Amino acid sequence: MAKFLEYVPGDSLLHRMNPCAKLIGAVLFAVACFVTSNLVFLVAMLGVALGLALYCGMGRETAGLCKAVFAFSLILAVVILLTTPHGAQLVPLPWGYIGTGSLLAAATVVVRLMAAAIPLFLVFYVTKMNDLTNAVVKQLHVPYKYAFTFTSTVHFIPVFMNDMAGIMEAQTARGVEFDGSFVKKVRLMVPLCVPLLVGSVRKTNSAAIAAEVRGFNLRTRESGYKDYPMRAGDWAALALCALLVAAGIAVALLG
Repeated sequence: MAKFLEYVPGDSLLHRMNPCAKLIGAVLFAVACFVTSNLVFLVAMLGVALGLALYCGMGRETAGLCKAVFAFSLILAVVILLTTPHGAQLVPLPWGYIGTGSLLAAATVVVRLMAAAIPLFLVFYVTKMNDLTNAVVKQLHVPYKYAFTFTSTVHFIPVFMNDMAGIMEAQTARGVEFDGSFVKKVRLMVPLCVPLLVGSVRKTNSAAIAAEVRGFNLRTRESGYKDYPMRAGDWAALALCALLVAAGIAVALLG
């Protein structure tokens, strides 16, 4: 199983696509999930996203992502249930009620976030960070410093997670017990943010010095040696994603 947001080599169609096409397609897919609140359409989009993940061999990684997104979206769903009285009353509350419309809205939020997140995260699992940075700079004309900042941020997420895991293992070896309630875990983990922050600053400083030594400020669009041509399959994928956006808008208007 790959680490979080770590590139996984493969030979699937998604692996071979142009990096810009993958990124734009994932954004269009997410837009299609947010232009409508039709639950049936969103469930179909979630099915398509899960199918893409399984096709690329990212079933385990996607399952872990779905758990994390589900936990986050569940918080939003509970807030919607408690603050949005709509539809036939099911459960009375002192300040309102939970209705059938509230349940539908909560389920819509959960499915929408999961469907929109999967393709965006798949882009990082099937694309090398260097290829994504260079393609965005060359084809989308994004300034290199902005593209580098974005991809470096994504790159450092698993690094910081590994550092935090190492710090927790060191504390466990010293007798700290992280088992117990969620509140207890949070209380024990808050002091560990200090060594994590110190290590993060050191890594960031080292990365900045290394970038300056390699001529970071001299980098231009023409500095990259590799080209990323758009093929027929890339244009077809973008057209399909655009059709999904149009379908979502049509469903929203008809609904």
